Amino acid sequence: MSIDETSPSTAAAAADEEAAAVTLSVTRYPVAPGHRVNVRSGPGTTYRIVRTLPYGASVPIYCQRPGEWVTGPYGTTNVWDNIADGEYVSDAYVRTGSDGYVAPRCG
Repeated sequence: MSIDETSPSTAAAAADEEAAAVTLSVTRYPVAPGHRVNVRSGPGTTYRIVRTLPYGASVPIYCQRPGEWVTGPYGTTNVWDNIADGEYVSDAYVRTGSDGYVAPRCG
C-alpha cells in the first residue's frame, strides 16, 4: 500500500505558484499624470501617509472600500483602492475608467 505525501518544499512551491497566479490576474491602473499620490494606511486623509507614489506610477487594485470623500483629477468619490496590505489611495487619482467599483469590496 502506498501513501501519497507532499513534501514541505513541494507544498511551498505550489503555494508560491498559486500566489503568483493571483498576482498576475490583478489589473494595474495608471495614477493621474503629473501627480505624486500619497498612499495612506486607511481610506481617508486622516490616516498616516505610508509612502508617496512617483510620477507615472500604476497600481494594482486588490479591493475597494468606502471612506472619506476626495476630489481629484478623475472626479469626486468616496471609493478608496487597496493597492497593498494596509495601503490605500483615493480612486479620484486612479484612472479605472469607471465612477464605481472595479474590484471587490474589502472585507
